[in-house]
Amino acid sequence: MCRVPLRSGAILLGAWGLLAPAAAAQPVDVPYVPPPPAVVTAMLQAAHVTPADVVYDLGSGDGRIVIAAAKEFGARGVGIERNPALVAEARRNAERAGVADRVAFIEADFFTVDLSHATVVTLYLLPTVNLKVRDKLRTELARGTRVVSHAYAMGDWLPDLETEVDGRKIFTWIIR
Repeated sequence: MCRVPLRSGAILLGAWGLLAPAAAAQPVDVPYVPPPPAVVTAMLQAAHVTPADVVYDLGSGDGRIVIAAAKEFGARGVGIERNPALVAEARRNAERAGVADRVAFIEADFFTVDLSHATVVTLYLLPTVNLKVRDKLRTELARGTRVVSHAYAMGDWLPDLETEVDGRKIFTWIIR
């Protein structure tokens, strides 16, 4: 069983624990397109991820961002993915990477999951989905939480940092 310590002394037990989804939300389909390794690393660097962080990846796919956060930066992480095959693949990838004790992957719609324990949130979604999730991020995340998006901004929510790696944009916001 994976035990991921979270902020405020809470602990995620197993794949659901504290993260059981609330009432069902309208599902959003986002195609899975894995970000290149250089972009994953750049996203985590832009967020200044440290071992003290809990990184949540919305639409986590094969788990590469959460796994990199644990393996390369010492953080703990939670991947949220609706596709059960990708959740299973992410769990296998975490085992192979030797970080299964530091990460958890849950099969859920990220609109229904409590994000308040995250210190960093990463996403590689579509522009329309970014706009839909923006209010959830602003409402649920604590001050100082970093949000990093690969490729797409969030409308009139101006980023605190905008970088580029291999021709790909990375946007970073700090919740205030």
